[in-house]
Amino acid sequence: MAHFKVHDLSISFGGLKAVNSVSFEVNHNEIFSIIGPNGSGKTTIFNMISGIYKPDSGDILLEDESMVGRSPDRIARKGIARTFQNIELFANATVMDNLMLGRHIHMKTGILGGAFMWGKHSACAKEEVKNREIIEHIVDFLELQSVRDHFVSNLPYGKRKLVELGRALALEPKVLLLDEPSAGMNTEEKDDLRIWIKDIQEDYNVTILLIEHDMNMVMGISDRILAISQGIKITEGPPQEVQKHPEVIAAYLGEED
Repeated sequence: MAHFKVHDLSISFGGLKAVNSVSFEVNHNEIFSIIGPNGSGKTTIFNMISGIYKPDSGDILLEDESMVGRSPDRIARKGIARTFQNIELFANATVMDNLMLGRHIHMKTGILGGAFMWGKHSACAKEEVKNREIIEHIVDFLELQSVRDHFVSNLPYGKRKLVELGRALALEPKVLLLDEPSAGMNTEEKDDLRIWIKDIQEDYNVTILLIEHDMNMVMGISDRILAISQGIKITEGPPQEVQKHPEVIAAYLGEED
């Protein structure tokens, strides 16, 4: 049984069908990539999965539970986290503060509870220690030690992308949506990112949906690939099959990053 399933998903904007009856299934712990030219509907699919858009029709199922109609925060609580094409971080906060924000859905102690449960043996203190331990592991994992106390606004673009990835991991997701994670990175940073994504798949035991224009990365790390154009599914399968599809060769592999 599929861990994550999209069934006949459709949405229109101003009469234009942005996504038209797209279906796919992703097994637990797979890296599943969605490729297509700009404007083909890739990010729109992610926006529907994460609750930013409500589809006109179709369903989105995580472990057989529908996500359609839920708010983005409720979807995050169910275990779906994402990064964005345009970085969505708090620029005037530190790396650690941004990462800790990713733990908010797991925090049970509210303001009043924190005020009355103080001391190192309190529930509030124990919760803080646990959350800090998780964040420290992410900092080590993504090699962010040298910038942990830096303001995000002072970081180079590639590091900001890693912080956003770390914040998504802090949610402890079942499904991780990565929307063009290598955009703006140099060759060395992209090589490191490929390794990190594979390590996330293995160490965090998470299902990954990836949108990425770097075809070397897509072909190198994906278990399966979905190719779409103008909101319509063209083909789906293992990388070696998808890259041989005539429409993929014409429309995608020949496209500049």
